[in-house]
Amino acid sequence: MDFFTLIESRYSVRAYSDRPVEDEKVELVLRAARLAPTAANLQPFRLVVVRTRGREAELRRLYHRKWFSEAPVVIGMCSVPSEAWTRCDGKNYADVDAAIAMDHLILAASALGLGTCWVAAFDPDVARSILKLPDGVEPLAFTPLGYPADEPSDKVRKPLADLVLGS
Repeated sequence: MDFFTLIESRYSVRAYSDRPVEDEKVELVLRAARLAPTAANLQPFRLVVVRTRGREAELRRLYHRKWFSEAPVVIGMCSVPSEAWTRCDGKNYADVDAAIAMDHLILAASALGLGTCWVAAFDPDVARSILKLPDGVEPLAFTPLGYPADEPSDKVRKPLADLVLGS
């Protein structure tokens, strides 16, 4: 599949089959995140891989929708601000870099026939507790990872003219 077909066909999956995700595919999506560009190539992020079996109730504390913990795997993306490049005005790029890495992970998953759904609606304190994150590691986003058990719906996007500024 070419890149443009991939980005046009990728969608936020909200129903997952119970088919296990092969370890090789999990490793490939993690490698995709590792290869993402980051400011000054500092890679100020950490990934947390959670196998969901037996942890469903705990994961529902993190995000309440049932489909989130029905996927065989949940991956957390965390930023590490102390390791990030900072622009001259003080803007720290840890979250930007982690978001780029998460996007690479999600696109790689889609290329492998796996579904994902970017989840940012969680309580960071609950995430830190459940995942036992060390100080300085900030949970940024989560995604279930599994084989889709739903179908994509139509995407609604703004016209390109509404998104491009300037002359």
